[in-house]
Amino acid sequence: MFKILLIDDEKEILDFIKINLEISCYDVHTASDGAEGLAKAKTGEFDAIITDIMMPKLDGYTMAEQIRSNPLTKETPIIMLSAKGSLEDKVQGFNTGADDYLTKPFEPQELLVRLKALLRRNHKEISNDKKIKEILVAGDITLSPDILKLTIKDRLISLTPIEFEIIYCLLQYTDQPVKLSTILQEVWGYTDEENPDMLRVHFRHLRQKIEENPKSPKYLVTVMNIGYKLAVSPN
Repeated sequence: MFKILLIDDEKEILDFIKINLEISCYDVHTASDGAEGLAKAKTGEFDAIITDIMMPKLDGYTMAEQIRSNPLTKETPIIMLSAKGSLEDKVQGFNTGADDYLTKPFEPQELLVRLKALLRRNHKEISNDKKIKEILVAGDITLSPDILKLTIKDRLISLTPIEFEIIYCLLQYTDQPVKLSTILQEVWGYTDEENPDMLRVHFRHLRQKIEENPKSPKYLVTVMNIGYKLAVSPN
């Protein structure tokens, strides 16, 4: 049974989500503010963490950063829940360590689908030693999995685990358009083409890191009505 830490300062929401997770056979532990949540998270006992953002004592962004800096919890999947649904809010959530981000209100089934996908991906990496070890080279791009670094020509770029998996996915189809559904399935483990905001957030942030001019990308290219492609040696 997977052990889940659920953090929210609104008791009605906390109880509602807890009940739905327990019906689905999760072992759910709760915290009602960010400080209590961080203290429990730091034990490293949980398979995933689901957290609100705006909370007393410690907000979800700060808590996620500290979870990611702790060797015991740096790989623990984090889902952020928030009424703040702007692109900038999601960017901040992913930048501080979230693996997924759900805007309130949401259907419990949507949370369950995303949680199952993250647990499946994380569990496979642990049990099957799925971590990619080889250095991957294509054109201008070198991907170094062991240190989560991307090199473009002479520039060394640090990646988050999710950003690494996006680039790795695109490298399997170099210079070819990749559908949104393919990226979502290979990186997150589920398909939701009706809500591409999550991908847009990650690609926007990746372009800020990778492109000399993010508004006119050469490497991470949008392919209209299809998805994205990675141009490994653009002119």
